[in-house]
Amino acid sequence: MARITGVELPSNKKINIGLAAIFGIGQSLAEEILSKAKIDSGLRVRDLTESQVNELRKIIESGYKIEGNLKREISSNINRLINIGCYRGIRHKKGLPVRGQRTRCNARTRKGRRRTVGSKKKGVK
Repeated sequence: MARITGVELPSNKKINIGLAAIFGIGQSLAEEILSKAKIDSGLRVRDLTESQVNELRKIIESGYKIEGNLKREISSNINRLINIGCYRGIRHKKGLPVRGQRTRCNARTRKGRRRTVGSKKKGVK
């Protein structure tokens, strides 16, 4: 099982899919990394040699922001938006969609479960 930057790559998948298990690396970036390392994208993760794994590790660590560093940068960008009080920052703070989506009937992913709003009936005398 190959381990790159603290992430265990799934051994039964092809290497281009397996690299996408690392936060910050998608399909296109995985293909770019494999072409730099001169590794066939059809190869399975379990079939990689130790030298190939080291080559991949070296390329990824030298040129790309991934995992912790990327998550830290994203959260600092969001905190900056919140602190300056811009529209996007306010939407992040309220937990509403940031990019202009409608909220009247959708947006359940951002808004969370429905909360019923109402008042109780007063006791009848």
